[in-house]
Amino acid sequence: MIVSPERIPVAGPSITDREPELAAEAARTAWYGNHYAYNARFEQMLTDYVGVAHAVSLPHCTSGLHLALAALGVGPGDEVIVPNVTWIASVAPIVYVGAEPVLVDIRADTWCIDPDAVEAAIGPKTKAIIGVDLYGSMCDWDQLQAVADRHGLHLIEDSAEALGSSLNGRKAGAFGRVSAFSFHGSKTVATGEGGMLATNDTGLFDRVLFLRDHGRAPGDRFFQNSEIAFKYRMSAVQAALGVAQMERIDELIAHKRAIFRWYQQRLSGLQGVALNAEPNGVVNSYWMVTIVPDASFGLDKFQIMEGLNKRNIDSRPFFSRLSDLQAFDDRPVSKRFVRPDERGAAIARGGVNLPSGYNMDEAKVDIVAAAVKEIFGARA
Repeated sequence: MIVSPERIPVAGPSITDREPELAAEAARTAWYGNHYAYNARFEQMLTDYVGVAHAVSLPHCTSGLHLALAALGVGPGDEVIVPNVTWIASVAPIVYVGAEPVLVDIRADTWCIDPDAVEAAIGPKTKAIIGVDLYGSMCDWDQLQAVADRHGLHLIEDSAEALGSSLNGRKAGAFGRVSAFSFHGSKTVATGEGGMLATNDTGLFDRVLFLRDHGRAPGDRFFQNSEIAFKYRMSAVQAALGVAQMERIDELIAHKRAIFRWYQQRLSGLQGVALNAEPNGVVNSYWMVTIVPDASFGLDKFQIMEGLNKRNIDSRPFFSRLSDLQAFDDRPVSKRFVRPDERGAAIARGGVNLPSGYNMDEAKVDIVAAAVKEIFGARA
């Protein structure tokens, strides 16, 4: 049995001397009148890269989705259509604002929300759609926008996992009315924790700035709150880390794409195992390299993960269907369009994220790929 001589982690950032240099500088200087300087730099770098007018730095992507929904006026009595296969953070903010998530199927190739399933789930209470650019893949944003326009719905892009991906020349985060990014330590750009909301809508941006600071206008010095709102701000030290990471964004994306290419070369002959898709017009940043095996192997994701663990290799399960989680047991409205035979069921059952951190090199990919082939019986 192949066993890695050292533990291979599933994810991790790329940190050079520049990141701690800027973080220390922010800790020394980002006070008084300079307190927002690094946040402003980080926000400007993201707007320039993504190609949007406005961005606001936040403690995490979840807060970005929460603020987006609140600023759009989504609330009790409303429904928001979301993919059934995603991390729960994409959906939890819908519940925060008192609305109901409606879970629909994903596409078999991109693993992103199926616009046809969205169309079928629209009802009189539908207020918005959230598309998730899963694992660096891209939703069919043109079709989703057409559906949203046809029914007068808000369209939100959860681009937490897709910084650096693009569709027909437009970067992830530039679609819909508003988008949100994550800078968790596992992400392509990492600040430990952290997030960003982006939009071209100036009125929406102003509303978000108001809501993220306890319901008061930016620059208010008299603490005259006109609404009860939220406290969602990113620290200067986190923003400084983000600045250093964004200085290297092209290098970081190139490394992610190289990791995928190494896996693709080594696993291309393994029949019955699919990797992340990159359809025409898409550039995938490949946040996490993912395998999805055919059911004919008779292995679920936890068995595959155990096989990798025995070989001293860490991994992550493909996100489960939300409708299968205990957290949704008491939400029959959310699950009314869920079928046991939907495409997401098979993908979520067997999918596994392989080690994709920036510590990966070709030698480590050799070990992981050989282990994967061993687990699947090298069906070449």
